[in-house]
Amino acid sequence: EIVFALGASDQVVGVDASSSYPQAVNEMPKVSYHRRLSAEGVLSLAPTLVIATSEAGPPAAIEHLRSAGVELLILPHEPTVESALAKIELIATTLGASKTGETLIAGIRAQLALARSSHPTQTAKIKVLFIYARGQGTLNVAGRATGADTIIELAGGVNAVQGYEGYKPLTSEAVIAAAPDVILILDKGLESIGGSAALWELPGLVLTPAGRKRRVISLDGLLLLGFGPRLGQAAMTLQRDLYPTPASDERQ
Repeated sequence: EIVFALGASDQVVGVDASSSYPQAVNEMPKVSYHRRLSAEGVLSLAPTLVIATSEAGPPAAIEHLRSAGVELLILPHEPTVESALAKIELIATTLGASKTGETLIAGIRAQLALARSSHPTQTAKIKVLFIYARGQGTLNVAGRATGADTIIELAGGVNAVQGYEGYKPLTSEAVIAAAPDVILILDKGLESIGGSAALWELPGLVLTPAGRKRRVISLDGLLLLGFGPRLGQAAMTLQRDLYPTPASDERQ
């Protein structure tokens, strides 16, 4: 996404299996998922530069690429605004597009400032429970120091889970204790469990304020948690869904 946003899409020879935005990447050669890379698959595309995050692996594949003489740009992956902007700056510098990168970063900062200026008062903040779902068998709830926690805060909400960092399995007791006003979930995650009707059958959800009002927000995963050039857009989109105006209510 960053390379495309910098206007360097003509330099992209392939992407990993999780890439789906912008639409043009779906017509490009794809290698395996970035945490399960095959060095041979990557090298078959004859890249001169491989851009990856610190999550990419396995280590042997990364070392194979390095030993093959391919330039590697390994980016930070912390779920923070500054990490996201650092990724853009590093890629822009590497591609000789520093000025475009500065413009892109300034635009993101402006969007985040706009979202921040629209935050409700502390007493009015909505409690959000983010559920990461990959089918009924994989249901985890985001705590602090996660991408979901960061984007909820940027949008003016508050994470309903404050007692731990990272992700933990969803349990009825924890969900009820969190008492969220709204459930946040990725589009594909909601689809994987059978849709909105199936969501309220998950342990404890129907007994929460969100469950009583059947209030759920589902968003595209790369938009919400990508922490790339659409970070500001993600914060503003989630804020709009958390705090809809009367006009937006009528459109819905």
